[in-house]
Amino acid sequence: MFPNNNKFIKLSSPWYGEDEKNAVARVLDSQVTCMGIETKLFEEELQTFLGREDINIICVNSCTAALQLSLQGIGIKPGDEVIVPTLTFISTFQAVTANGAVPIPCDVDKNTGFIDINDVKKRITKKTKCIVPVLYAGIDNNINEIYHIAHDNNIPVIEDAAHSFGNKNIIKRAGILCFSFDPIKNLSCTDGGMIVCSNNNISERLKDIRLLGVIGDTNNRYNNKRSWDFDVKEQGWRYHMNNVCAAIGRAQLSKFNKIKELRCKYTKIYLEELKSIEDIQLLPIDTVKGVPHIFPIIVKSDTVDGLKSFLLQNNIGCGTQYKPNHLLRYFNKGYSLPNAEWLYRHIISIPLHPMLSKDDVYYVISKIKTFFNK
Repeated sequence: MFPNNNKFIKLSSPWYGEDEKNAVARVLDSQVTCMGIETKLFEEELQTFLGREDINIICVNSCTAALQLSLQGIGIKPGDEVIVPTLTFISTFQAVTANGAVPIPCDVDKNTGFIDINDVKKRITKKTKCIVPVLYAGIDNNINEIYHIAHDNNIPVIEDAAHSFGNKNIIKRAGILCFSFDPIKNLSCTDGGMIVCSNNNISERLKDIRLLGVIGDTNNRYNNKRSWDFDVKEQGWRYHMNNVCAAIGRAQLSKFNKIKELRCKYTKIYLEELKSIEDIQLLPIDTVKGVPHIFPIIVKSDTVDGLKSFLLQNNIGCGTQYKPNHLLRYFNKGYSLPNAEWLYRHIISIPLHPMLSKDDVYYVISKIKTFFNK
């Protein structure tokens, strides 16, 4: 039933096959590997997949780029403050500082990893110009409260939805959403990201600044052309998605239902099999509306380091997602965020990706149970 002990079960892995290889070959044969028709088609197919014609899809080269561009697009300037939950990958914070703005670390809910509502209220000042909630493990509990707070204070919201591709419910919201298509995300372009924006003026600006600020160059690129006599009116960046990554994304999108099925299937097994372990607390990961990306578990006792070592000794990958950013020297503001600090000492992610087998999942479960039953 269980895999060979010599097999290492990865924490995360993309699912690439013949479809992706053929997609890359198609682009290479075309001799047009920069941003072009594949990027345009990928954006159109994503819009169809998401089911909303009134939104704009802007594909870029990473979620970090998506966040940085979105902040610039809404007018974030040097010295502005942006509230960000501390429990996130460093890219969320770096996207803020790339605009010259100041990330204000905020605590998270101890039971979900989602941004703490009360702490958000404490961090708002006259300098606050944006709130960036992070959908940790795809969890968006209390997101409506964030929008209410933002509305009451006339502050825009940009969602870091790097963990949430496939959850069509969140596309209904009015803010700007940023997704990741990096190698281990729900949908992978090897590297890439996407901005979803319903504001047409902001969207047109984003299309320009992803292409070095060249005004109106997007349509030329879609037709395998480029602007030669052009103008630029603001700082831009080389953040567009190229045809190679877009073609891989299109191949991934064509099999996304299978990716979703496997991620949800393995998550349901974990939730059912691990719920009886007294020392483990499970996060409220949604397998109905959402598509699970990571599977963190909270170890209530002080045995998380021992569990990590035990899993690695048994050829099971694991990790900590994430070290709170306020503990990093560059982002330290001199105050404590106790919930995030506690989670950092007690949380561990276990394998979840479409390259797993059912036997792999039960092997991981068996070793976790063995550890806690010693």
